[in-house]
Amino acid sequence: MIDVYAIETENLRKEFKNIVAVDDLNLKVNKGEIFGLLGPNGAGKTTTISMLCTILKPTSGKAFVNGYDVVKEQDKVRKSIGIVFQDPSLDDRLTARENLEMHASLYGVKEKKQRIKEVLELVELTEKADMLVKTFSGGMKRRLEIARGLVHHPEVLFLDEPTLGLDPQTRAHIWDYIRDLAKKENITIILTTHYMEEADSLCDRIAIIDHGKIIACDTSEKLKKTLKGESIILKVSDNKKAEKYLDNAKVFDGKIAVYVKNAEKEITKILFKLKRHKIDVYEVSIRKPSLNDVFLALTGREIRDEENNKKLIRRGPWS
Repeated sequence: MIDVYAIETENLRKEFKNIVAVDDLNLKVNKGEIFGLLGPNGAGKTTTISMLCTILKPTSGKAFVNGYDVVKEQDKVRKSIGIVFQDPSLDDRLTARENLEMHASLYGVKEKKQRIKEVLELVELTEKADMLVKTFSGGMKRRLEIARGLVHHPEVLFLDEPTLGLDPQTRAHIWDYIRDLAKKENITIILTTHYMEEADSLCDRIAIIDHGKIIACDTSEKLKKTLKGESIILKVSDNKKAEKYLDNAKVFDGKIAVYVKNAEKEITKILFKLKRHKIDVYEVSIRKPSLNDVFLALTGREIRDEENNKKLIRRGPWS
């Protein structure tokens, strides 16, 4: 196996009894990429990550992380990766520094004090290093978990829903840290997220997975260009009635979204139809295709933020 890709899979498959969670998946992730893995719940993304992290053994096929076989060279894989789980995994009875020291000791990190100093500086927690973690905000804890995932110099960092449950401002700050660490640490980042804007903003490439298969993989811009059309967004007096009478319409964020090939040509017809059915229109706007539109077109579903959905990587094999 030539060590060309950070991650490479060949017909990777995972079955649970009669359920195929990952279906002959073929994937190549370049070194240094921020690579997004998107999919609805149950699509197979977390099962895929669990196999890449050696938590689960594949039913068949092959997978290589940093050139190491995830079945035959598990120890080498584990030493070369970092993981930030969706669920909190810090010891909040310890200080930030103590959490990092414990992790560094487990991995046998050389020059431990210097490395801990570096990662604390990277996530801007130097001044909070000797505070108990239980006093930290949600965003500070997330940054510390990222620092812990980096302390042993991994070549690949897996981020499983890294900003789930955080407020928008804190999420935006975490995005900045992720961008910076990818450059400063020269590592590959695999990101799973339910936030479309997160994937759109951060990822060099995005793979959409559904029913255990990769159904699309490209840059965000190229994925959006596959949709030849626009959405007309309308705030109206009766969403259900408007959805009934308009073609290709659906309720979206409390408004009606109508997908058309040419908005300028169609907008007059739509407004006339709504007026004929006595539906008042309060606002009209035109929107270019979004990553969410691509996801909906490919999967027939919208991605959901389900904060109570527990991931396989921590709990059990159901994703």
